[in-house]
Amino acid sequence: MTESTVIRLRKNEERRLKAGHLWIYANEIDTRQTPLKELPVGAACVVEDSRGKPLGRALLSPHSLIAARLYSRDVKQELSRSFFKKRIEQALALRETLFDEPCYRLIFGEADGLPGLVVDRFNDVLVVQTGSGAMEAHLEVIVSALDAVLSPSHIIAKNEAAAREIEGMERYTKALKGDLLDEVSLLENGARFSAPLAEGQKTGWFYDHRSARQKMAPLANGARVLDVFSYCGGWGIQAALAGADTVTCVDASETAIEYVHRNAELNGVGDKVGSMQGDAFAAMKQLIADGEKYDLVVLDPPAFVKRKKDFKNGLAGYHAINELAMRLVKPGGYLISASCSMHMPADKLLDVIQSSARHIDRSIQVIGYEGQGPDHPVHPAIPETSYLKSWFCRVNFSQ
Repeated sequence: MTESTVIRLRKNEERRLKAGHLWIYANEIDTRQTPLKELPVGAACVVEDSRGKPLGRALLSPHSLIAARLYSRDVKQELSRSFFKKRIEQALALRETLFDEPCYRLIFGEADGLPGLVVDRFNDVLVVQTGSGAMEAHLEVIVSALDAVLSPSHIIAKNEAAAREIEGMERYTKALKGDLLDEVSLLENGARFSAPLAEGQKTGWFYDHRSARQKMAPLANGARVLDVFSYCGGWGIQAALAGADTVTCVDASETAIEYVHRNAELNGVGDKVGSMQGDAFAAMKQLIADGEKYDLVVLDPPAFVKRKKDFKNGLAGYHAINELAMRLVKPGGYLISASCSMHMPADKLLDVIQSSARHIDRSIQVIGYEGQGPDHPVHPAIPETSYLKSWFCRVNFSQ
């Protein structure tokens, strides 16, 4: 592929890019002038509008729905080590301004000018995810740039997402620098955690709820807390440290529950934290049947709406889980209801919470809202980068 290779857009398909978005969908490309399927994955190219005006430079994923991602408005910008190094340094400067400890999402894809790349930092360990074939093709130079900026002891690729198969990419976890680790250690809001790397979800941890967990603290003080979809205890352990009397963590994963108890001991709250391993819906129904009530229930489910076409079924799932949670909250108690589904807007989630309350003759008072933490910055032209939402509600019997 030469420097002059271009992809040309259909008429009027440049408007979203000019507004700041970085994605180019396959159906926006004029395939009569651009033989898209013949172009190599990961190649850099110039993007032109239908009249031939350059719009920027992009990385190609020709077999994906998102066929290209702009990485620079400068059509001469090479994908060199110095380019990646500069973008990484810019991202690092933001995180070092925001956080005292080196535990955060270092690179958040498009929002940090590196579309398709995620890097989480766990002290001296970096965990990398390449979410597109285009970024995967440049993994070696990315690792070199990360090493130049931070000189970590370990750089580990954790590429296990099922979505990789859409672009024909293999799923794998391997060490790119240092040995492959079984777990990582981190500090969040003053709490210490170990998280499974090989057997864990995503990069091993979910930093995105950091701000919401901090906001939870006053609600947890003196409370009986239920943490549903607890994973390794991110919410539950911090609730215990905030003064909760008891915490029950519910998760389907045996590994996650093991880490809940390890993390409870790590923070000196082992006597406060219990667990239930199993399906969250079944566990909550059992707790209701047993007559259990809690001062605070936290719902942090996986994405029920992964694609637009899943919305109806996913919506039903959110209704069901929120209604079960409502039944477990004491009158005057609190519910924190979250969704990481990008296709579930915040106002729709609030509608779900409200209608779930009304269905069982409860009323709610909304006392707060939190999105993703600042190490997951939002690109204002790319709504897909704003995906996380948490509503803080007080639950009352209807009067």
